[in-house]
Amino acid sequence: MKRIAFHNREKETKKIMDILDSEPSLITFVYGPINSGKTTLISHLIEELPEEYAPFYVNLRARFIADYEDFLNVLFEIDEEDKGGNVVEYAKSALKDVGAVSGIPIPVNLFEKIFEKKDKSKDMFRYIEQFFVEISKTRTPILIIDELQVIGDLKIDGFLIYKLFNFFIRLTKETHLAHVFVITSDSLFIEQVYSEAMLEGRCRYLMVDDFDEATTAAFLEEHGFTDDEKSVAWDYFGGKPAYLIELANYKKKVAKAEELLVLRIGEIETILKRINELGGDIIIENIKYSVSYEKLVGALKKFVDRETIDMNEVDEISKAFLVKKNMLFVDPLKKMIKPQSRLNLLAIREVMRDA
Repeated sequence: MKRIAFHNREKETKKIMDILDSEPSLITFVYGPINSGKTTLISHLIEELPEEYAPFYVNLRARFIADYEDFLNVLFEIDEEDKGGNVVEYAKSALKDVGAVSGIPIPVNLFEKIFEKKDKSKDMFRYIEQFFVEISKTRTPILIIDELQVIGDLKIDGFLIYKLFNFFIRLTKETHLAHVFVITSDSLFIEQVYSEAMLEGRCRYLMVDDFDEATTAAFLEEHGFTDDEKSVAWDYFGGKPAYLIELANYKKKVAKAEELLVLRIGEIETILKRINELGGDIIIENIKYSVSYEKLVGALKKFVDRETIDMNEVDEISKAFLVKKNMLFVDPLKKMIKPQSRLNLLAIREVMRDA
């Protein structure tokens, strides 16, 4: 299988670099449909950053997080060799090796002390702030949290995520110490964030969407698609990077596109059939609600002759369920809902013919 190189994201890259060129002041939420290339964009950008920046990347999706210990083990990159020293001395030493690390470096002795404290979050945040203060003397710290919604329901003396929001506000708006980027594919999480009073005036939003038609055409041309293959790729997948990359790895591209559509149709049919015959529930803000088959079908039928609809056209239970099943994407800034991909749109329309 051939390796597909990163495809140009000039507009998004420029926006991020403009943010980095200014003083840290707002939390930046990077959001968009699943598989639109958010993590790829950020990862590529990290590799290309000038040495004046010190990025720290934390991927919460990489491991199961059930409690504080799990979270801390993902948040920090533990240095097992360093047995002494304080945060100031360690930060000075770590500066020599700081690159795009998978976590915030911490010597094992300081990491263990955090677990000895009753208020672990207070000591965790204190360490990170002190570490960033030292780093900022020569470089600009950038904290990147990928898939923050993973800990949305994690409670430790209250929801951990709200403690993190307060800490992010301190790093950006209050102390201007570090840039903070939060990446998520969960549009319900972004909707929650957008309505969160504590974040009003303290964050910005950067959407990373699928490629537009011109960018898609350039990508397909670059990878040797024939005219017929280009047409099929756009008709079936639009500008969804993940699907276009997958298609580029197959010789029989048209057959593969048709196969993926049939697969998605089957998945959606199965989801709806189970709800119709067995029923189903979804939890919204700690309350369990029953999912209505009729309302799900009513919501999906709105896409038979439209590609986007207004957020208010779908009831909250159906919306949450269809987003969780990766069928629909909600953009609270534009107040609209659309399928997660062109493939989902085609599959929904096919399923709704017989519903």
